[in-house]
Amino acid sequence: MSDPLALTDIAEETPSGSVSRAASHPTLFNIDTPLSQHAEEDHQASNVHGNHHTQSDYSRPPPVTPKLGQLRVRSGSSVSRVDVEFFDPEGVQALRRTMTKETQERGWPSAAPSSTNHALTDEPFDFEQTIRHVVRRREEALIAQRSIGVAFQNLRVVGRGASASYQRTLGSALNPLGVLENVQNIRHPALRDILGGFEGVVRPGEMILVLGRPGSGCSTLLKTLANQRQEFYAVEGDVHYDSLSPQDIHDHFRGDVQYCPEDDVHFPTLTVEQTLKFAVTTRTPRSRVDASREQFQDEVVKVITTIFGLRHTLNTPVGDAAIRGVSGGEKKRVSIAEAMATRSCVGAWDNSTRGLDSSNALEFVKALRIATDVFHTTTIVSIYQAGESLYKHFDKVCVIYEGRMAYFGAADKARQHFIDMGYEPANRQTTADFLVAVTDPIGRILRAGVISQPRTAAEFAEYFLKSEAGKENRADLDSYIEEFVGKPHVASAYMTSARAEFAKGSGKKNPYMLTIPQQVRAVMKRRVQIIRGNLLATGLQVFSFIFQSLIMGSVFLKMPQNTANFFSRGGILFFSLLFSALTTMAEIPALYSQRPIVLRHQRAALYHPFIEALALTLVDVPLTFITTIFFSIILYFMTGLQRTASQFFIFILFLFTMSITMKAYFRAIAAAFKSEAAAQSVAGIAILALSIYTGFTIPKPSMIGALRWITYINPLRYGFEAMITNEFRTLKGECSSLVPRGPGYENITLANQVCTTVGSVPGQPFVDGNRFAGISYGFFWSKTWMNFGIVIAFGVGFLTFLLLFTEFNTASAVESSVMLFKRGTGPNDEEAVNEKNSRGLMVSDDDEKLQKEDTASVPAMNDVFTWQHVRYTVPIAGQGDRLLLSDVSGYVAPGKLTALMGESGAGKTTLLNVLAQRVYTGVVTGDRFVNGQALPVDFQSQSGYCQQMDTHVPTATVREALLFSAKLRQPKSVPLAEKEAYVEKCLKMCGLEKYANASVGSLGIEHRKRTTIAVELAAKPKLLLFLDEPTSGLDSQSAWAIMSFLRSLADNGQAILCTIHQPSAELFQVFDRLLLLQKGGRTAYFGDLGRNAATLIDYFEKNGARPCLDDENPAEYMLDVIGAGATATSKRDWYQLWQSSQESTETQREIEAIHAEGRNRPAIAASIHTEFATPWAYQVVELLKRDAEAHWRDPTYLMAKLILNIVGGLFIGFTFFKAKHSIQGAQNKLFAIFMATILSVPLSNQIQVPFIQMRTVYEIRERPSRMYSWTALVTSQVLVELPWNILGATLLFLTWFWTVGFESSRGGYTYLMLGIAFPLYYTTIAQAVAAMAPSAEIAALLFSFLFSFVITFNGVLQPFAQLGWWRWMYRLSPYTYLIEGLLGQAIGGQQVSCSPVEFVTITPPSGMTCGEYMNPFISFAGGYLTNADATSACQFCSIRTTDQFLNAAFNIFYNHHWRNFGFMMAFFVFNFSCIYLLTYIFRIREGSILPSFKRRAAKK
Repeated sequence: MSDPLALTDIAEETPSGSVSRAASHPTLFNIDTPLSQHAEEDHQASNVHGNHHTQSDYSRPPPVTPKLGQLRVRSGSSVSRVDVEFFDPEGVQALRRTMTKETQERGWPSAAPSSTNHALTDEPFDFEQTIRHVVRRREEALIAQRSIGVAFQNLRVVGRGASASYQRTLGSALNPLGVLENVQNIRHPALRDILGGFEGVVRPGEMILVLGRPGSGCSTLLKTLANQRQEFYAVEGDVHYDSLSPQDIHDHFRGDVQYCPEDDVHFPTLTVEQTLKFAVTTRTPRSRVDASREQFQDEVVKVITTIFGLRHTLNTPVGDAAIRGVSGGEKKRVSIAEAMATRSCVGAWDNSTRGLDSSNALEFVKALRIATDVFHTTTIVSIYQAGESLYKHFDKVCVIYEGRMAYFGAADKARQHFIDMGYEPANRQTTADFLVAVTDPIGRILRAGVISQPRTAAEFAEYFLKSEAGKENRADLDSYIEEFVGKPHVASAYMTSARAEFAKGSGKKNPYMLTIPQQVRAVMKRRVQIIRGNLLATGLQVFSFIFQSLIMGSVFLKMPQNTANFFSRGGILFFSLLFSALTTMAEIPALYSQRPIVLRHQRAALYHPFIEALALTLVDVPLTFITTIFFSIILYFMTGLQRTASQFFIFILFLFTMSITMKAYFRAIAAAFKSEAAAQSVAGIAILALSIYTGFTIPKPSMIGALRWITYINPLRYGFEAMITNEFRTLKGECSSLVPRGPGYENITLANQVCTTVGSVPGQPFVDGNRFAGISYGFFWSKTWMNFGIVIAFGVGFLTFLLLFTEFNTASAVESSVMLFKRGTGPNDEEAVNEKNSRGLMVSDDDEKLQKEDTASVPAMNDVFTWQHVRYTVPIAGQGDRLLLSDVSGYVAPGKLTALMGESGAGKTTLLNVLAQRVYTGVVTGDRFVNGQALPVDFQSQSGYCQQMDTHVPTATVREALLFSAKLRQPKSVPLAEKEAYVEKCLKMCGLEKYANASVGSLGIEHRKRTTIAVELAAKPKLLLFLDEPTSGLDSQSAWAIMSFLRSLADNGQAILCTIHQPSAELFQVFDRLLLLQKGGRTAYFGDLGRNAATLIDYFEKNGARPCLDDENPAEYMLDVIGAGATATSKRDWYQLWQSSQESTETQREIEAIHAEGRNRPAIAASIHTEFATPWAYQVVELLKRDAEAHWRDPTYLMAKLILNIVGGLFIGFTFFKAKHSIQGAQNKLFAIFMATILSVPLSNQIQVPFIQMRTVYEIRERPSRMYSWTALVTSQVLVELPWNILGATLLFLTWFWTVGFESSRGGYTYLMLGIAFPLYYTTIAQAVAAMAPSAEIAALLFSFLFSFVITFNGVLQPFAQLGWWRWMYRLSPYTYLIEGLLGQAIGGQQVSCSPVEFVTITPPSGMTCGEYMNPFISFAGGYLTNADATSACQFCSIRTTDQFLNAAFNIFYNHHWRNFGFMMAFFVFNFSCIYLLTYIFRIREGSILPSFKRRAAKK
């Protein structure tokens, strides 16, 4: 059977006066015209040329398929076309057969004369015509294609300027002048022009490439054309989408115009199929002939995944940094496929090839080309470092120079335009690089003989407007405006066809295609899929509920029905309510992580954002219900709460309703704030308020009037009232404390005894629960269903706020891109530096001269590093060993720049890590030598390694980062003045002098990369410099600046080995030598490149590769030849060819010669004979300085810490304001102390974040460089936190101690415990938990879990007397001793004066006074009488002293206070030791712990 006809691209169409603007969709439509002879010839020519899976030539002329007369004319360009079979030939063939079969089965007319009997004959089949026909039939038989172009005139975009250029510190945050400055900036923001003077048109079926240096305005242009205007201060000028205005598009047809950011943001646990099907579902048209919604969705997903080669990934999760999913190239294609599935007419793609190698980047652009041609869309793309093969796929190009339009027109005419202007491209410079280079005063080359070239951005823009290209662009724009703009019938036809797709009842004024119920159904289905994709998280949540219910159930196990357990019953109900509410706080980070996805979907008009919140709530209801059932059954029956069906089900009802209500509350808080930090702070203070004002810790009668209103707005209080009264309404608690009792009272009757529990009635041996709840808490059963109604009202209210905030507050907090300088310093020319915002940062000519002079000061190297027959295998769980490097040999000579290249996954970084001794798992075999002799013991210290990720302490300045490296990596014997002088030289060498005082975290990508290199140079590496992807993510000019700097280092004797991807031909020429790896870490070539890469090209051509074209990039040529790329293969085994080649033999001979010559010289001596260059104490001091500076420059962190202590102290203090000396007053003071200790939970979570961030910098960069000891790091991290936490605790003490009403004479010891011992404990326990956690999120979960034991068993929630079996945990809990110390000291040894409600009335036997009757009892049990001489109604208070209250119930003794302080210090020392131990076990020690235990056991 002959090859079926490939789907080729839309080519030039003949103009037609009858251009139909009526449309259904930008996708597919019918063509009933036979193919022209010309098209068939083109197709055969393309097949003769060869399949892309071997070696493809992108310079062939485009095949042409005739199109409908009613398609629009596209401006001329000799663009390279892409076969629709490109990604998945087999899948496309299968799909053709399926569609032919369906066409026959459904009785539809054939798309082409030969298509109906395709399955039975060998005639060609036109896939393009069939797809267009079939999908057209599934929509509306008489509705034609819908497409839309973009035209713009006099376009100007104004943004907010850089208002602050200094780094914030705690000092600046507290400075009142700073507040005034901020207010002034809000009232009068600094403005700047981002774009100005733009005009042009992009028609349907056209692809335009937007080029410019970073900061020139490429992203701004893309966002503006895609109608994403929210972040700009103003957009002026005219933008037309045919006859529709930007406002029309935004309000009614937002889904037709989309902006796709460079990051691929998807739900990571969804599969590729689920992701795409969701997009199709939300944009499924109303009219589908002979196909249900499901069938339509399935078939569109099938078509799209086949065209983009994603069939094999359908059931693979999309994944992210934490969840393994599809590859980077595949994820790009998922993003394109998703945009195509939503059937948009205009797509803007912002720098989407970042991080891809050249083969994957090319595949991305080819996928876009297919999509543009098949669906006749308007495509706008910005790309950094675009290769020639990429460039050829574009129709037009726009060049931006500092926010001005330097060129806009045909892509194939742009190069000549700038040559005519007076500039010339460098040798083998790609067109895209040349176009960007002319906008760089340093990178451009003046053409000889031309003297009047435009130099500034304004001159470039003016030159273009007057040029032939400018006139053509204006004519193109005018013809478009005349034909399509301001034509009511065009707008009407577009609107009619678009509205025909909208579901009935979806409303005429919104851009969403589905009705609200349809959106809810689709998003709920997706939410279920997200949960199923991440069952571990759901399982952990259910487990935590079950585990906590078991623990609490065992603590309060089978409580007797007596008055001694009244308090405990309240405690268990309070805990169950609070725990289910608190767990929702853990959702806040997840809600923020999904916000960018929801925002993108809203802008794509897939669904209302509030639908996501509603779906989350609805899907959560059954999950919450199941969790509540498990939790309730275990807890309820273990603790022995009232066992009647009605009480049990009311307990479940309120617990479930409160859970849903509180989830809506915390989600609403998250939705209300743009930043996560603000939401967490508010949620933390809200938890404090909610828990205190529930009515358990302080009953309503005891609250001060000024704050009692909080109880009325606290939903927990209404739920707690209902649960308390539900439990107590049938409870007749047997009195545990009849008074009087004991010796001498054996024969008295109940008439002369009374129960001391609140609510007791004389003459009754029990206390009525209803009466107890009413008097003690002010709670009444009669209000239960009113409370239920109030809880429901709160739930509905919170849900309404959640939906409103989610709908209207979809944006996230955006980080500033302004360069920040250390206070008191600044750049030499601040304006020049802040131009980072408008045009990026580059090194001036003077800087470059200085740089070249200073590189001469780098210590020259004379030693050659070699490696021979290196193999590296790693064990894979369940699969045996995997070979990552296979027999790799080579060398790096001084003065030479060696490139290490290969496709993604070839093992480039792996080889670099193996050579630099930075791998800690697996087995490395083979030899690594310096001058043919063994590596010195301090090889890592004598070599520099620049990682791909620029990992630095973001608050440190560039100079501080270099000085830190120099101080700790150069030997201690080198004087400090010499190190400082060398750091200044390194700053000059790297072109960083102007930015020496800028914080590293605020630098642009290029200058951060320069800082990474400078940090390594500051260590004075003697042997060689390793670099991993130094140009990744840079534009071509920044990449050139970095590589020319490395070239100058090499020219001065430095030996450099560097991995690189996507190098332009110009960049490739910078290298002297190349090591090329294939997949599996196999060598395909090692040797010199030669002039213009001639040596390399000769090697491949003589071994049977296709010839390298004159204008082809040798770097892309060699990757293509060896079969690099996701969809490419090679017929030859280049690894075997290399192994058997003369060049390989020659390489081995050269290595042996290096070894022989080197062995005649003495071995390289170790410059450092200890593990580190500096002593331990010196390391600690330097680390302390760095950590202290990092804290001071992070005012958000410190202010959050201090404000939480102050607000918490004031809130608790005023809640228990001037607590009285009554029994309730003593209990209030107990809870005032307990609640103050609870503040350690949010404070500890804060501490863990900087601890883990600093450890990450150490693990990624500083540990492999042997910069300092891990013990020095841990020591400095503990020491730097303690002063701030002691300051915070001091503020807590000052705002809390006197407001609660403790005696000043007791303040000294209380401060010692709360102001010193308390922060010492929680700082070290927080860091000990963080030491074993891989991330801050897991650290927070671990800490909450472990800390729940500390809180549960400290004798407050369940007094010691009732703890039973768990008393051993009471003795292990540190807060047992903290609370005993604080409470015993604060109120121990004081008199109690009962309040009127706490007195019990006793009737003495006739003939006896109260004193005579009660004194024997008082003598051994305590208490006092107010009317000892009375003969009736004795007023008795059961407690005389606080010691009696504390000893009996809480096991707290005043005289234990120094013992308790000693225990707290012991816990501090234990925690401090644990930080070191756990850091060693979990982060430092290599290998698992179990094998070592097994070995020890075997020895025994």
